[in-house]
This record gives sequence, C-alpha cells and structure tokens, in this order.
Amino acid sequence: ERCRELALELLRHGLSLGERPCEALPVLLPALVQRLCPPQGAEPSEELRLGLVQLLSLLLQRCGASAAPYLGDIARVLQATLLDHYAEVRRESCRCAVACARAVPEHFHMQSESLIKPLMQTISHQHYRVRVDVIQATGAVIQFGNGKSVDDVLSHLAQRLFDEIPKVRHAVTTVIGEWLLHLRDRYSYFHKLIPLLLGSFTDEIPENTKLAWTYWEKIGLQWEKENEEDLKDKMDFSVSPSHYPKGETRPGLGCRELVSRNLSKILPGLSHDITDWVESTRIKASQLLYTLLLHAEDHITQHMELLLRTLYQACSDEESEVVKNSVKAAELIGTFVSPKVSLKLITSAFGQTPRASCVMVLAAVIRGSPKEILQPHVTQLGSTLSQAGVCQRSEEVFYMEQLLSCVQALIDMCQEDCKEISLQLMKVLVTIMAIPSSQDLKEKVEKTMSSLAEVQQLESLQCLYKQHIIQLMEWVSVSCEGWTCYSPEVLHFEVIATHSGPVIGEALDDFILILKMCLQPNKDPQLRLKLFTVLSQLLQKASETINSQGLFPSYLETVIKDILAPNLQWHAGRTAAAIRATAVLCLWALIHCEMLSPKEILKVKDELMPQIIASMDEDSKITRLMACRIVDVFLKVCGRQFDADKFKNTYTEVLKRLDDASCDVRLAAAHTLANWFKCLKDSDVKSSMEGHVEFLYQELLIHLDDPDENLQKAVLEVLKEGSSLYPDLLVREIEGVVHKHQTPVYCNQLLHHIQSAKESA
Repeated sequence: ERCRELALELLRHGLSLGERPCEALPVLLPALVQRLCPPQGAEPSEELRLGLVQLLSLLLQRCGASAAPYLGDIARVLQATLLDHYAEVRRESCRCAVACARAVPEHFHMQSESLIKPLMQTISHQHYRVRVDVIQATGAVIQFGNGKSVDDVLSHLAQRLFDEIPKVRHAVTTVIGEWLLHLRDRYSYFHKLIPLLLGSFTDEIPENTKLAWTYWEKIGLQWEKENEEDLKDKMDFSVSPSHYPKGETRPGLGCRELVSRNLSKILPGLSHDITDWVESTRIKASQLLYTLLLHAEDHITQHMELLLRTLYQACSDEESEVVKNSVKAAELIGTFVSPKVSLKLITSAFGQTPRASCVMVLAAVIRGSPKEILQPHVTQLGSTLSQAGVCQRSEEVFYMEQLLSCVQALIDMCQEDCKEISLQLMKVLVTIMAIPSSQDLKEKVEKTMSSLAEVQQLESLQCLYKQHIIQLMEWVSVSCEGWTCYSPEVLHFEVIATHSGPVIGEALDDFILILKMCLQPNKDPQLRLKLFTVLSQLLQKASETINSQGLFPSYLETVIKDILAPNLQWHAGRTAAAIRATAVLCLWALIHCEMLSPKEILKVKDELMPQIIASMDEDSKITRLMACRIVDVFLKVCGRQFDADKFKNTYTEVLKRLDDASCDVRLAAAHTLANWFKCLKDSDVKSSMEGHVEFLYQELLIHLDDPDENLQKAVLEVLKEGSSLYPDLLVREIEGVVHKHQTPVYCNQLLHHIQSAKESA
C-alpha cells in the first residue's frame, strides 16, 4: 500500500510540473480504470482511491480537450467512484465530473447521460456536503452535456428544495438559475424549471430568497431581449394596474410573460401537488401558486375553472399554512380577474354543493377586489348569500365562520354600497346567529351587524333591526304553518325576537300571529316548548321588549285565550308538562309586570282558574309555586265574586300544597289561604261554608306543628286571618287539640288573638 501511495505522489508531482502531461494519458487512464472500476478489482484503501480520483481531476485540468479520446474510460471511472462508500471520494468524483464537462464541452454530451444515474443515486446521501457537490455536478453535466437528461433529474432536484440544510437548497437554486440562463434547450424546459426557481422565493433563509430573485430578474431581462420584437407593443404601451396587492413589488415584463406563457403547462401539475399526501409538498405548492398568480395577473382568467377547483380543494386542507396561502392566492383573483367572470364561476359552484371552501374563496375574492369594480355586482352577491340553499346549507360552525367572513368582506370593501343589500346581509347574519355555536362566533356576528349599521350611518344595532324588523318577521313567518322543532326558521324567529330588543314591540302583528299558529295543541310539542321559552324570556323584561311601545295589552286576549289557555290543559308526557310549566310562567310574567290588569283578569278568570288550580299538582316545583301565586292574585282581584263551588275547589287544592316537598310552595300556599279567608269574609256564600271552614281550621292547626318554623308562623297568620269568620268554632277546635301540640305556644297566641278581637269588637 505504501508503494502505491508513493507511486501516486510521484505521478501527481510529475503531472503537475511536466510540460507534456497529455503523453501520459494512454498509459495512465487504463491503470486508473483497472484500480477504480470493477470487476477487475478495486483499490482497497479509501485514501488511495481518493488520491486516484484527484489524479484524474489533475489530468483533466492539465490536458483539457486532449482527454476527449478517453472520455469513455473517464465516464466508466466516474460511474464507479460516484457510488464509492467513502464520502470524500464521492465529493471528489463530483468535482472531477465538473472538470470533465468543462474540459471537453464539444464531446461531453456523448457520455453525459451515463453519469446521471450514479449522480441521482448519490443526491440523497446522508452528508449534506456530498449532496451539495452532487447538485453542482448535475448542473454542469447537463449544462455541457445532453439537455434531454433534465427530465431525469427534475424530480430529484425538486425533492432537494425540501432539504433541511439551507446550503443544499442554495445549490439547487443556483443550478436551476444557471440552466434557465444558459441551457441550450432551455425554452423547451421553461415550464418545468420555472416552478423550481419560483419555489425558492418562499425559502426561510433570506439569502436563498434573494439569490432566487436575482436569477429570476436576470432571466426575465434576458428573455425580454431575446423576444424584443414580440414584446414591443407591451414594452411601449404597458400600463401599471391601478389596484395592486399591498407590500408586493411588481415583477418585470419578461418575468410576467414567462409565467403567463407557461402557466397552462404548470397549473395541472401544481393542482396535483397541492393535494399531495405529504404536508410539506402541499405547503410548497400553495406558496408557488400565489407566486405564479402574482406574475400571471389578468392572464389568470383563461385558467379560472382549473384554478378554482384547485383552490376549493386547497382551502379544505387540514394544514393551516396551505389554507392561508390559498386564501392569499384567491385574493389575487379578485385583484386581477373581472368580477363578472370570477363571481359567475364561484356562484355557479354554490348551485351544486356549496362547501365551506367555496365560501372561503368567495370571501377572499371579494377582499381582493377594488370597490369600484365590485360595486355593480353587490346586489347579485347579496341575493346569492341570502338564498336558503347557501346560508342554511349547513350547521357546521366552520361553514358559518366562512359565511360570516364573506359578509365582513362585503361590508369592508363596499362600505355605503351595502345599503342596497342590507336586508339580505341581515338575513345571513341572523342565520349564523341562530346556529348553536361558541359565544365567540356570536360576538363576531354582533360586531359585524354593528359594522353594517355603521356603514349605513345608523346610530346603533337597534336602528338596523328597526330598519328591517317588518321584512325579517315576514321572512320567517312565510312558512310558519309547517314549522317543526327542526325548522331553521324557528331559530331565526328566536334570534330576531330576543336580539332586537325594544324593536320587536313594533312588529307585534306578525309576532303574535306566529305564536298563535305555532302554539296550538296539535303542533309539535318540542316546537311549542321552544316558542314558549322565547315568550317567557321576553315577558320577563316586557317593557324593554314586546311592550316597548305600550301596544302589547291590546293583544292580551289573544295571548291568553288562543295561546296560553289551550296549552294549560293536561296531556301526558314530560314535554307536555314542560309546556304547561312555561305557559304558567308566561301567565305569571304577565301578572307580575302588571300587563294583565284586574279588569283583564276578570275577563279570563272563568277560563283560566280551573287550569291554574290543576297546575298546582304538577311535578315541577316552579310550576306549583307559580300556580299558587297566580291563584293568590286571582283571589285578591275577584275572589269575592266566587260561588261556593269555586271557594271549595280552590281551598282543597291549596291546602294540599301545605304538604308540598318544597318550603317555598308551602309558604306560598299559606299566603294564598290567608287571602282565601279574606275573600270569604266579604262573600255572600260565607254562611254556607261553615263546615268547610271548620275542616280548614282542623287541618291548619295540625300544620302548627310543622318542623319548619317559618311555616308555623305563616299558618299562625292564616288562622289569625280566618279566626274572624267563626271565632267560637276555632276556640273549640284549639281547646280540643292544644294538649296534643308539641308547641302549644302558638295555640295560646291564637287564643289570645281571638280574645283581643272580641274585646275590640
């Protein structure tokens, strides 16, 4: 081995200093082939193999074109050494291939193809320096060799653009740039090479990005000079677009023309890559799409169908970076393509199967469009978005978010022009608000509504509702006869009623009509429950909602007789019980806010009293409590006009509530019984009720021993109130049970009260 090493050093020394190195070629090259090429045998020492390849490089540098007759042998050696196990041998082989290409450029094409395969086998080597040298060697081999090999290496070079080492990506950019400038057949490969160079525009290393831009500008200028005659008119009469994306520098004419003329060949492959299973490929493809469209400008128009299909797919991607880049690309469509073309194609896609991605693309196109160009199409856009097939197509939150961004884009871009489609936009916003979603989305909708009011110079959101309340109520009421609990119009109705505030008080005709139609006992129980819940909410703040104009009392008869009364009737089932509960709550709300005046109560007492008394036996605690309170109010207003049967029916049901599981219900029942005694005291049927009063005394005295002290005190007050009816009878009842009581103090207090009352009389 040492002998071979010394021989190599002597040869290298002699070739470096000799005057006629070419004479060594016939002797030296066969020896190199023998030592480096299988199957004759290979040099076992890595360092000596490296030295032999370096010797070959020295020969090529010294001999130049004289090495042409031995090109076949040189190629055989390089084919072997490019796949050597020693990384440094591979690197030196790459440099040797470059030297060979430069030494015999006229003949190199005959052997260049044989080097492509070993180069491509080495291009993914684990050492990044090897990868860099292979890429540089590939550039030179194709530059000086057979240009047809470009097809064989393109996919490998494209993969190296994803290399994690910046120097590797730098090498790829340099090679592609040099080919686009100097490759003999470059015109045939523009559509394949341009995407690779433009892909480096978005490299994360600024140096690589700058290198790509520098090459691209040179390529554009060179192409301009080479095609000056074709571009003469454009160079002389070119007009810069009035609307251009912010923060972007317009590429030169040659660069724009190169992309425009090759876009039809680039887009199909790009459309495929943007849906690739590898995430990094999709991201790079989406970045490239934006760069291409920025160059193509209005030439985009002829590729719109393919481009939109690609964007619809890309905007549905799981990777946010792909979606972000695709949205930016869609904004360029708005900038450069006439809305007459782009909006027609996008809205026609809505007619098939509107997807969230379609709406996302539409929003981006609107954002990218100049206001003056978009203005003639505002009405069409408003009509499209407000169609039931678009705004009610899906309840997915993501779809609704895109629909909202579309409305926001229209408001931001068209400003005061949105006045003509204000109603349509309100319908869309109400639909979005009606979908069960996060509070964050609802806040965004309210903010968008405020923006819509602001561009119309309306003072507040309430003014916007006031402007459209009649049309909105008509919109939801059209189909109210066929509503079920699943009808989207029910949710729209709820949003309009609960979010319009005092404005709903101006649309009571439609509001009451809808309730009257949909709250009949034969309608869907779940639907009735929903609507009763809405009514209950509004009645709790009646002066700020449905009675803001003071008009609600004129509808009370309809509300009570046609809406509440039919729904207070008993029907089996939990849903029916919930409906009765909400109906009772609504009735109590009417009484509590004093909209149901004593005069009105007198009108409806005969119809409502039996049903309210029956409601005191419901499973729901709140229903029993509200029913007790309503009976209490009815007694105060019209109890003195009750006949004996009504007095009897009332006290028997109320008395049962003294045994209720709820303390609140028991206290409310005690309070109601006190009022019952007051009414009976002034009633004409008092004399016929003595037996019932006696029974009531007996039951109440039992409840004086209730574990709840509050109820004991309440019952004591009831007995004090009732003692004035038949005091002697009550005294006898007390004396008969006082010895049985655990707390006789209340009995004594009651006796003292009766005695004091007699003395006062």
